[in-house]
Amino acid sequence: MRKPELAAAIAEQAELTKDKANEVINAITDEITNALSRNEAVTLIGFGTFSQRERSARTGKNPQTGATIQIAASKSVGFKPGKSLKDSVNQ
Repeated sequence: MRKPELAAAIAEQAELTKDKANEVINAITDEITNALSRNEAVTLIGFGTFSQRERSARTGKNPQTGATIQIAASKSVGFKPGKSLKDSVNQ
């Protein structure tokens, strides 16, 4: 499912216009992004938790040449699904 399809489904369920549903999706994703950039976890009970994770520096390999390269430390986003989401996926 892509964003326009999600907006259409939300619009139908919540009896909103597609434009308004798209604004809601944008607001939600913007707030999740802002919280993660402040290193705050975002927990949606029953759905899951988004959190910022640290990746340490490590040694890698260039697949074309086989040369060893240093990969810098970075931050990434992790998602841990909630119990309800896991249960519905595993049925």
